[in-house]
Amino acid sequence: MSTRSGFYWDERCFWHAGGNYALTLPIGGYVQPLAAGGLPESPETKRRLKNLMDVSGIMADLHATSAAPAGRDDLLRIHPASYLDAFKAKSDSGGGELGLRTPFAQGGYEIAALSAGLAMQALSDVLEGTVANAYALSRPPGHHCLPDWPNGFCLMANIAIAIQAARTRGQAQRFVVLDWDVHHGNGTEAIFYEDPDVLTISIHQERNYPLDTGDIADRGRGAGLGANMNIPLPPGAGHTAYLDVMDRIVLPAIERFAPEVILVACGFDAGIFDPIARMLCTVDTYGEMTARVKSAAERLCDGRLVMVHEGGYSEAYVPFCGHRVIEVLSGSARTVADPMAVTVAARQPNARMDAFLHDLVTEMASEFA
Repeated sequence: MSTRSGFYWDERCFWHAGGNYALTLPIGGYVQPLAAGGLPESPETKRRLKNLMDVSGIMADLHATSAAPAGRDDLLRIHPASYLDAFKAKSDSGGGELGLRTPFAQGGYEIAALSAGLAMQALSDVLEGTVANAYALSRPPGHHCLPDWPNGFCLMANIAIAIQAARTRGQAQRFVVLDWDVHHGNGTEAIFYEDPDVLTISIHQERNYPLDTGDIADRGRGAGLGANMNIPLPPGAGHTAYLDVMDRIVLPAIERFAPEVILVACGFDAGIFDPIARMLCTVDTYGEMTARVKSAAERLCDGRLVMVHEGGYSEAYVPFCGHRVIEVLSGSARTVADPMAVTVAARQPNARMDAFLHDLVTEMASEFA
């Protein structure tokens, strides 16, 4: 088995766009979209992470590769043919929008399939022992996407597609999906809501997005009852609260479930500088959470851990959060310090707020005990 971490990325994923509203260009082929192209989910957070990795030298420590796009059979395990056909037709005819906050340009279907393919290959390689663990820099993201209705910048359910592909190949049957994106992972939840062999855990800012999902009382249905956990936190939760949640709720739940592999929906929009959320996580928060889940994977499932990139909208801060995750994941000595460390330390919750959050976590922990 390999001791190197895998890193799965493709420049074409950075070319996903929502249409060029500032300047009309014939998007497709060799015409790269403008940086954001009218899409709030900008490629620059991901591109700047990859650039930082190149400059720091950490890429030399990783098994870095692209992957084949998810094929139609792979996609059909999650998405109905009617949805895929409508998406492909609109993509071929210049792009548009099929759901809520999911614009895409010409070729968007192929890029979304590639994004899912990166997650698929990362999971497959970890389960086969080709790499020790993996990070998939998938874009567009996937955790909000329902089988037949995309939303929240998500066009295909990347992690769910990867899980069902691994099941079909007989590589594993029992999975944990830990989602620490600041928004509720409603798509992943819905897909596996009645599945007892996929434990879905979402830590999110309460009522941020979507507004009507993510309640702590939503625990699964039928055979899947108890295999879904929502941990909604109030705005202003930071480093201490997130680690408290990990130690007292998330890690015990993963231990009880005993998965064959752990996947993390790795969003960075709980970061302190994110423009569309109000959480106070730091570079150190993401590093500590990664260390904890990596240790759990080593104890429970031979280190099998796959991180799949989701949201995060601060072009300045996301690269440093992502780099720290990959440092910890790979064990690399090529570290990059948080350039905003002094500022973020000064903006963490005060003792009174931390005490309130600790009591809240205590109350939630009792719900899951």
